[in-house]
Amino acid sequence: MPNRPDRHWGRALLWGTAILVALLPYRAAAQIESLHGLDEFIEAGMEAWQIPGLAVAVVQHDSVAFLNGYGVRTVGTDDPVDGHTLFAVASCTKAFTATALGILVGEGVVGWDDPVNGYLPEFQLYDPWVTRHLTIRDLLSHRAGYAGWAADHLWQGSELDADEILRRFRYQKPAGGFRARYGYSNIMYLAAGEIIPAVTGESWHSFVTERLLEPLGMYLSTLSVDGLGGRDNVATPHIEIHGKPKPVAWYDLDNVAPAMALNSNASDMAAWLRLHLGHGVFDGDTLVSPRIIEDMQTPQIWYQDPMEAIDLEDRNFNAYGLGWDLFDYHGRKAVRHSGSVDGMGSLITMIPGSNLGVVVLTNMIPGRFPVALSNHIIDAVLGDAGPDWNSQLLQQRAKARKKAKQEEWHWDESRDANAKRSLPLGEYLGEYFDTLSGSATVTKEDNGLVFRYNDKYVGDLTHWQYDTYRVAWRDPYVRLWAGRFLIFVPNGKGAIGMLRVAFDNEIQFTKRHER
Repeated sequence: MPNRPDRHWGRALLWGTAILVALLPYRAAAQIESLHGLDEFIEAGMEAWQIPGLAVAVVQHDSVAFLNGYGVRTVGTDDPVDGHTLFAVASCTKAFTATALGILVGEGVVGWDDPVNGYLPEFQLYDPWVTRHLTIRDLLSHRAGYAGWAADHLWQGSELDADEILRRFRYQKPAGGFRARYGYSNIMYLAAGEIIPAVTGESWHSFVTERLLEPLGMYLSTLSVDGLGGRDNVATPHIEIHGKPKPVAWYDLDNVAPAMALNSNASDMAAWLRLHLGHGVFDGDTLVSPRIIEDMQTPQIWYQDPMEAIDLEDRNFNAYGLGWDLFDYHGRKAVRHSGSVDGMGSLITMIPGSNLGVVVLTNMIPGRFPVALSNHIIDAVLGDAGPDWNSQLLQQRAKARKKAKQEEWHWDESRDANAKRSLPLGEYLGEYFDTLSGSATVTKEDNGLVFRYNDKYVGDLTHWQYDTYRVAWRDPYVRLWAGRFLIFVPNGKGAIGMLRVAFDNEIQFTKRHER
């Protein structure tokens, strides 16, 4: 039996050779005739949504029927996107973590319904009873009872490592009943990924690489931004700023890797589609038990999707499986997951009954063109007379922007600009603390107040009325969702007692006073 250095040396030679093969010009095995005119649809959509670059792959009947790139890797350059250009796939990583655990379930190493506490005894939740009863299935289906994206600020812009993030999560209060409320959770997937080294002695990165990326030939994909070093064919993230796409830096997701860290391309992700559409079989080899694939695509909890597109998709149900969103698309079972991180968006959609899958990768957010494109392709291939998806979703965006302007107008109209703060300015300055979140500060800079939690959550404060301040977040991605107001709460003793601010969810920081 070869020792580990020889084993890794052999794998490195195979890996390097396969990368060279992957970079050879691609020829589609069987172009789908019904996709005639797709280039024009994509180019028009990219212009309307101001997307610099996009890559798309279509898989049907275990063949890559379409693979192409469009636009540029960085706005203002001529560097083209192709089927091998790397993008961040963000939350589409979750299905890789669920599949990796599924491999261990299939081998009898763990069970979906095993208590997490048996593998991660240090991982504690707010409710001790829930801690004892939380299972791997619960982790992977977002049904532990927390609000969506709860405590994501622990990893965003943070220097906290995975262990400390999971330790602090015990202070996060639930928002509903255990197994009764759907609440999308990146931190639960971080915990799920930590089970892999607990039972195998091998890191999440190594296990996913050896058991999934390598067998699937996903030779260009990486599980960390560190793996992008020295690569040329890499897309640049962009965010809409003042109505234009602006480049931003790649975001390091190492401290939440099992939930979000995969970087891949359309060609590699086509292999991922083939595995799941093939019920765990890839190129004749069973990498994952078909029963495990079935488990992953079985509803574990139901939820309501607030997206207006569900009306156009004629949905009757929305559910989450193990690493996948599940719904019906015009009477057909659909399996989907999206991903979004600073400047990058991804979407995977599969129609298992038709052996059809689509992956769309973009270097621009916000925007819902990936949904329009994916649905357009599915309609074309299956012969459905769907709506003009691009037009419909652009109309929805216009309505949403109009509504946002109306809300701004309402806030302006309801503001009492003459309402002064209740205490001297110096009482608002200082350090604030929350057991879950840690420390935050309010300081005076350039004649204005600045709230600072970490490098990601920094906001300039403008007095609004009474003890409420308007927050202008400096980070363009945080600006898309974080709360617009910060409220100071006096303690009735002539001082500020706390401040309330919303990241993904509201946090209450208590003022620290000198004794």
